[in-house]
Amino acid sequence: MATARPRRLEYSETTRQALVDSAVELFTEHGYAGTSLEEIAKRARVTKGALYHHFGGKQALFEAAFDAVETGVVARLAGVLADAGDRWEATRSGLSAFLQVCLEPSYQRIVVQDGPAVMGWERWRAAEESYTFGVVRTVVAGLVESGEIDPLPIDALARVVFGSLSAGATAIAGSAEPKQAKADVEACVERVLEGLRTR
Repeated sequence: MATARPRRLEYSETTRQALVDSAVELFTEHGYAGTSLEEIAKRARVTKGALYHHFGGKQALFEAAFDAVETGVVARLAGVLADAGDRWEATRSGLSAFLQVCLEPSYQRIVVQDGPAVMGWERWRAAEESYTFGVVRTVVAGLVESGEIDPLPIDALARVVFGSLSAGATAIAGSAEPKQAKADVEACVERVLEGLRTR
């Protein structure tokens, strides 16, 4: 028999989620530097004391917002990859879905633009690898193991693909015409993958 969860724990989790949701919205709208903890607490409808109870400060809250955005992206990509047909079409669908994410303001601002500056490049890169690289490696391994692309070292190839997607995300986020940049990046990455395809 399942035991009921303590009301205090449920309230605590609800408060934490409200703070993270508020942080994602405000960091997206105003950036890290332009957002105050007071604004986040006010939008979440909690006290500043409650905010400090859950997060040690602004950077900890930013990292929770970063985690929320990235976790959502990985879940969506996993859904796209699972729903697609064969491995090649799954890869193309996953690529398109990821680059579509790169057009979203929260991903652009929190992950691509503010992430490296707020978290420090090494910590940001490690976080990126813990989310996106795993998905890329799984896709690349599937293509190699199924014979869809030429047999190459999986880790090295996954890093090359991951690097191109990361650079593509930066190009899209920094472009005056992000939709065109997305289309250009997608065409280039698809051409590279096609070049690796077994004939």
